[in-house]
Amino acid sequence: MPPVTLRRRSLLAAAGLAALPTPSHAEEPVDTLLVLAVDISRSVDEDEAKLQREGYRNGVSDPRVVEAMLGGTLGSIGLAYVEWAGSEYQRLVLPWRRIASPRDAQAWAEALAEAPRQSLSWTSISGALEFSAQVLTRAPFEGTRRVIDISGDGVNNSGPPPEPVRDRLVAEGIIINGLPIVNDRPTYGRGPQLPLDQYYRDSVIGGTGAFLVVAEDFNSFGMAVRRKLIREIAGLPGDVTEGAT
Repeated sequence: MPPVTLRRRSLLAAAGLAALPTPSHAEEPVDTLLVLAVDISRSVDEDEAKLQREGYRNGVSDPRVVEAMLGGTLGSIGLAYVEWAGSEYQRLVLPWRRIASPRDAQAWAEALAEAPRQSLSWTSISGALEFSAQVLTRAPFEGTRRVIDISGDGVNNSGPPPEPVRDRLVAEGIIINGLPIVNDRPTYGRGPQLPLDQYYRDSVIGGTGAFLVVAEDFNSFGMAVRRKLIREIAGLPGDVTEGAT
């Protein structure tokens, strides 16, 4: 048997993936498949949108985050970046990329800087979850964990409610973590009945070890992203709700 095939089988076995069917065209497996799903509804202005993009660019390329990405059994993760607004709009901005080195992380950050951005009305968390789950099914590699990381500054006000979608995806083994951005700007449509962090905790996140990190405003978003990425990539335990500080 060729050495490459032996190595692949040993990696799959170490990650608990040996029993899964692997298409002949599939790439090497990764520790985690992570979809970053980012709110670009009209409640997020241009300056805030830039802060979000910079938060993810700096977060993914941060040495501490890179260390977490490379520290798993297989030493890599798969990363996809989605932007979403109302139920009619979700977009895969950066397709799946394997992050297996600091250079890969930096290249990903540079690609995000160059990607065009739109802003649309309404906020459909349910639509974002559905779309992100479809992105996971199209990943070119297997992952030991499948995670959707959803960030936003408002409640669901477009499309169906998020809870049934959340529950179905969790039943399929997907982990959903949240990064609610608390600011003083009213959301379009109905206002939240609960504080946004509580809404995310009750209606958005789910799955084994699911958690949320609260960003008190867009200026603290970058810090929240780094904390959240390290915890969800490394699979670290902790409280369900964390602050960004």
